[in-house]
Amino acid sequence: MNILLTNDDGIDCEGLRRFAEELRCRTGHKIYVVAPDSDRSGVSHSISIKKPVRIKAHGPDTWVCTGTPADCVMVVSLGCLPFKPELIISGINAGPNLGTDIVYSGTVAAARQGALHHIPAIAFSLAGLTPPLYWDGAVSFAVTRLDALIDLWEEDIFINVNIPNTPGGPDGMAVTFPARRWYQDKLVSFDAPDGYTYCFINSGVIKSEDEPGSDWEVVSRNLASISPVYLYPVAQEDRGTIVLPHKAASCPEKNGVPG
Repeated sequence: MNILLTNDDGIDCEGLRRFAEELRCRTGHKIYVVAPDSDRSGVSHSISIKKPVRIKAHGPDTWVCTGTPADCVMVVSLGCLPFKPELIISGINAGPNLGTDIVYSGTVAAARQGALHHIPAIAFSLAGLTPPLYWDGAVSFAVTRLDALIDLWEEDIFINVNIPNTPGGPDGMAVTFPARRWYQDKLVSFDAPDGYTYCFINSGVIKSEDEPGSDWEVVSRNLASISPVYLYPVAQEDRGTIVLPHKAASCPEKNGVPG
């Protein structure tokens, strides 16, 4: 099987490098790496539509890309390199992508982009924010459970995996749903002599709803979380009829585009 491996932490991330090495050594799959030239954490599903995406050889079956994680998947899926990916793997990310983190994550976006091309896709994250990061357990889990995770994939979903950051790796795994998370970010700003106001967003403590069976709750019990995530946005789920606010319902159109 031809596997495309990418990430959002950049081509030099330890999780990507070690994952690629183990996949090449311990599986019979052909591993190709195409990853951003620098850290693209938090870029979500950004794609480059106003400028070219450039790729350059970075080693055997490895290329560096000037674009985003979604760009990496898109250009390869559309034929920029002489192989056709049969599986997209994103990661292993340094840090969790739990619950509503998947809205912001470039790691998760790469998997989502693969699924948009109807290619099985899995995102892997190590759920640790500060050193030490226990890559050995995470890489071993990801490699040994890869076939089982591929079997979980089906059309119109991608798989989001979060691995506990523990020395011996997870005690097992469970199929989960994304938790609800609240971000207590803070803004620091100052007016500079150049006339601009400089704004810095500092991350605060993230709170997660403690729902049994959620990805956050499962990882807290030292289990790997396996979340099948629906690919397409939905307006509601078992919530009855949606009534649009008057302002939204009467919003005028400008040149054929909702105003």
